[in-house]
Amino acid sequence: MFSRKRIVLMGALFIGVIVTLSVLGVFENEPKTNGVVESPNGKIGLNFTLTDTGVPNYELSYNDTSIIEPSSLGFEFTSLKPLYNNFQIIKTSTKEFDETWEPVWGEKKVIKNHYNQLTVYLEENESPNRKMNIEFRVYDDGVGFRYVIPKQDNVSKQIEITAENTEFTFAGDYKSWWIPNDWNSYEYKYQETPLSEVKEISTPFTMRTPEGIHLTVHEAALIDYSGMALESVEEKKNTLKSILAPWQLSDVKVKKESLPIQTPWRTIQIGEDAGDLVESDLIVNLNEPSVIEDTSWINPMKYVGIWWGMHVGTSTWGSGPKHGATTANAEEHIDFANEYLDSENQNIGLLVEGWNKGWDGNWMDNGDLFNFTEPYPDYDLEEVVRYAKEKGVAYIAHNETSGDIENYEDQIDAAYDFYQELGIGAIKSGYVADHGIKDPVGHNHHGQYMVNHYLNAVKLAAEHEIMINTHEPIMATGLHRTYPNWMTREGVMGQEYNAWSEGTPPEHLTILPFTRMMAGPIDYTPGIFDIEIANKPNNRVHTTRAQQLALYVTISSGMQMVPDLLDNYKDNKGEILPEFKFIRDVPVTWDDTFVPNAQIGDYITVVRRSGEEWYIGSTTDEHARDLEISLDFLNKEQEYVAEIYSDSPDADLQTNPSAVAVNKVVVDAEDSLVASLVAGGGHAVRIYPVGENK
Repeated sequence: MFSRKRIVLMGALFIGVIVTLSVLGVFENEPKTNGVVESPNGKIGLNFTLTDTGVPNYELSYNDTSIIEPSSLGFEFTSLKPLYNNFQIIKTSTKEFDETWEPVWGEKKVIKNHYNQLTVYLEENESPNRKMNIEFRVYDDGVGFRYVIPKQDNVSKQIEITAENTEFTFAGDYKSWWIPNDWNSYEYKYQETPLSEVKEISTPFTMRTPEGIHLTVHEAALIDYSGMALESVEEKKNTLKSILAPWQLSDVKVKKESLPIQTPWRTIQIGEDAGDLVESDLIVNLNEPSVIEDTSWINPMKYVGIWWGMHVGTSTWGSGPKHGATTANAEEHIDFANEYLDSENQNIGLLVEGWNKGWDGNWMDNGDLFNFTEPYPDYDLEEVVRYAKEKGVAYIAHNETSGDIENYEDQIDAAYDFYQELGIGAIKSGYVADHGIKDPVGHNHHGQYMVNHYLNAVKLAAEHEIMINTHEPIMATGLHRTYPNWMTREGVMGQEYNAWSEGTPPEHLTILPFTRMMAGPIDYTPGIFDIEIANKPNNRVHTTRAQQLALYVTISSGMQMVPDLLDNYKDNKGEILPEFKFIRDVPVTWDDTFVPNAQIGDYITVVRRSGEEWYIGSTTDEHARDLEISLDFLNKEQEYVAEIYSDSPDADLQTNPSAVAVNKVVVDAEDSLVASLVAGGGHAVRIYPVGENK
């Protein structure tokens, strides 16, 4: 976690040159049976070995405590012998790399990328003497490693991988937080169990050791490869191995036309406490810099939408008397955004779902009927976009595919051309197909075919200066660094589940920051004020209204929604509710982030900075609690105003969840705030220098 000294040093980086690079040394060793590399601070140690039969293994320690015991590495193929054993080390090389870089948007203005790298060059002892390299990068916040199968004459050009057997043999039966894997969805409630009860799970997968060390296993830079999950190895205690999503009705996992093959990074983020995981930059650091030269058109966004009404039943996606996507309704939302959101200092937008033909009937099974340029007769797309521009509101085009990829790809070029011509700069894409892609049939959301489709859509969008919010996606792997127009993704049991199912329990939102959000930005859609959902008495949101405010800080997204029905943000007299001001003010992109309070599944406090303003969000599970937050990160020479939005003294999750107390006090760096949270409660704070007219 950040100390005051650390914040001052980070602040100094904002003046002058941002990116510096230092490669401090490269050397090669004679062949040997192991390689050792440590993190820059010396706390993480990685050891590479070959067994007596030439099987590659790695192991990890933290502060001299073993956290991953020797774990094997290797591949299986359709028509080639496995690359798994009979290796010798030809050479090793090490280097230290140290730079700082500035993302286009995100949770920090400046990111330090400092690691020590070990590359091990392997060759089989017997014919055909194939070569395989393994690159390890060890950071202060974890480890990334990947396989490289280099160009070589003794390997056929076309390769089909049937298994990548990357093992993770943990040193104990760690407490674990996970969701099951099905290759198509991440929309599950998280479970907390011992590692020994884990069978087949999606990543990010998070654990805590008895010593309190926290670990998250995931992947970075997933490009032209199959998505990874983990399954238990029955014959090895506390061991998981990687499994890859299969190709269409096949045992093949990855198809490559030529060498070299470079896998995604397999990542293990490590922290002394849960907050360290949230502060980690490992995933984005393992991705390449932005390939988009001019990023001036990429603007993080806060947006309203014609969306929640479909979930609560006040409107429909399909045409008819309750059709939500009408010109008049869209313009009403534009007027609301223009009047009540901060269009002078933030990019604000409008999402409209159900605007295009194809939603009538069973749209989940009729993806071939969607037309991505032709609106329904009661929706004048060009007029709505024109009116939005006039009011300073960006427009988000919704593209639902229902898993019919061929229909979407047949239209995507023309659709993106059309959107760019109209001046539409953002798309929310959807791939609702719970049991696999419908056309071409047999593919999974997380397989190589769809991994490539998702990224190709983002690349095409960049050519048209369009930002993307992907729903029903492959899990994020840090590619928003390389393609910063990839603003956010779903891939989570989100807010909408509260509208048409039993919903998610309060602890769900105290688990997500340490699991799903370890992968990257998340479109969770916080901000529901009608907690009890007036027209659906059998459904409700399982938080207080104050927690819905705090989620704008604890959850990070490059596109952050203001999702509720517009009337729910107003009182009986039609006046905007005072607590809505926090939603108006809170930014979407940040200069700094740290986590002073965290216990997975219990509570979290996130502190973020934007310019000279600070925002604090605290949430709790089903238990009421008080969390103390020191303000020692503030400038000692400055007094500040703290606007505090908290659970009212009479707030109660079951009987009075919407009661919010709004207070304003003067604070300085010597003060502390106490977040008094009811069960399912929240605490949201905006802090800005005294004297500013806010």
